[in-house]
Amino acid sequence: MNNNTLTKNEELLARRKAVVANGVGVFNTATVESASGAIITDLEGRELIDFAGGIGVVNAGHSPEPVVNAIIEQAKKYIHTSFNVVTYEPYIELCEKLAEILPHGDHTKVMLVTTGAEAVENAVKIARQATNRSAIISFTGAFHGRTMMAMTLTSKVDYKINCGPFAPEVYRLPFPNYYRYGKGMSEELFVDQELKRMHESMRNMVDPNSVAAVIMEVVQGEGGFNVAPAKYLEGLREFCDQYGIMLIFDEIQSGFCRTGKWGSYEHFNVQPDLSTWAKSLGSGMPISAVIGKAEIMDAAKPSTIGGTYIGNPISCAASLATLKMMEDEDLNARGTEVGKIIMDRFIAMKNKHYQIGDVRGLGAMVAMEFVKNGDPRQPDHELCSKMLQACAEEGLILISAGTHKNVIRVLCPLVISDEDLNRGLDIMDRALDNILS
Repeated sequence: MNNNTLTKNEELLARRKAVVANGVGVFNTATVESASGAIITDLEGRELIDFAGGIGVVNAGHSPEPVVNAIIEQAKKYIHTSFNVVTYEPYIELCEKLAEILPHGDHTKVMLVTTGAEAVENAVKIARQATNRSAIISFTGAFHGRTMMAMTLTSKVDYKINCGPFAPEVYRLPFPNYYRYGKGMSEELFVDQELKRMHESMRNMVDPNSVAAVIMEVVQGEGGFNVAPAKYLEGLREFCDQYGIMLIFDEIQSGFCRTGKWGSYEHFNVQPDLSTWAKSLGSGMPISAVIGKAEIMDAAKPSTIGGTYIGNPISCAASLATLKMMEDEDLNARGTEVGKIIMDRFIAMKNKHYQIGDVRGLGAMVAMEFVKNGDPRQPDHELCSKMLQACAEEGLILISAGTHKNVIRVLCPLVISDEDLNRGLDIMDRALDNILS
């Protein structure tokens, strides 16, 4: 096709295909010229409602003015020195703030890195040094990143094709997915069964005295917004305490007001030893953190954790401005409000369409799962794909999740207006009605 006949959007996507490696995922074919709040304007000037939020990165909205100003002011001072070489205040101030809002025990320490996967890698290294053990336990449905250890911890095979061999001494437990595996049991009985399975696995999978850490997403992100039952989390904490194992919570997608609290674990009476954070911490600037109990964090020997770009000063400034904005606008409360609106609408859709097998989430981390014949074990990827396409045509950006890509998840900016939020939900409602009519 002659490039002269292509739209601006099509031309940019064609250029992408010609020069960008195919392995870089394409979750949506939208383009962007500018973005503000919860609205993305594409190269043709069309306004799109953003329900993806940069995969959970812009809880405070696209290009929030306080964050933009903080980036500009910091860039005028210095862009990079490497915190390993020259100490700067934005790094220290951000660590102090994170320790204040997310305390881990009586004394909390923090380290900053660049990506979520990097935070996971460093958290594992810290746990191994703190325990002098090597084994790590993760869960089915988990996503922890695409670097070597993080990819090994990640469950979904599609993300790991021909990437092995993987890191050794990683073991996997079934995530307590009550919807998929409950089989008519009460949730309490199901959790009892899963906790028993966890203890039994220490007889046939790995010696618990060799386990350094268990890493878990309290609310699975890529796995499909599965929420761990409270009783399971409590039992997991007791299990870790029994064997001297570090409990790591991965809050990379669920953190910073997404669930109505700074972290999803705050909804439960369970405290991790270490936790990992990224995404909405920097409003799109690359930054992540490991937070933990001071004595555990300090177990890492000098220069065994970190990297050249740890806690870039511009990213630190962006993060500080983001956290202040979240506090000033009470985005934790807004996360609860947005989540209720989405949940109520999704439940109403489920009541109309049996193809929606489950609606679930925590705060504004809400998803619907499509299945065939009302069976949790028969995922309907085709219907989910049709929904994504139909909504895209109507100006709504959505992304899927789940091992079988049969889950639609909502990660809209929390600053979204009620009007735009309901417009987006109306598009979803109409699209589903039309597809299933």
